[in-house]
Amino acid sequence: MRLLLDTHVFLWSITADPRLPAIFLAAIREPANEVYLSAASIWEAVIKYGLGKLPVPAPPADYLPWQRDAHGIAALPIDEGAMTHLAGLPSLHRDPFDRLLIAQALQHGLTIATVDADVAGYPISRLSMA
Repeated sequence: MRLLLDTHVFLWSITADPRLPAIFLAAIREPANEVYLSAASIWEAVIKYGLGKLPVPAPPADYLPWQRDAHGIAALPIDEGAMTHLAGLPSLHRDPFDRLLIAQALQHGLTIATVDADVAGYPISRLSMA
């Protein structure tokens, strides 16, 4: 499986947060799976950290890529190809970072790991919590 982690799923996975569904943790750790973290998630974390809404032990622009590498998760850059998918998305979800992750999942044929119910309305593959 080719898996794209939503920002909260990545943060929960690197901090062993009990809110992370066990099936998500198993999928992230499965050696046969390709696991990705979008640059959009780092961008989102940098903004939230700057607003005082994301407590992480170091500035996220450095800390999160280090954690991504340490956990064997690949970086997924943002490129113009995602914009075609982004432009065609219905306005079901208001969060621009989540919308960009959805566009990237469509662009690259990725399954998104998220507990965000608002993502369910989009025609993408989602990792099931059941």
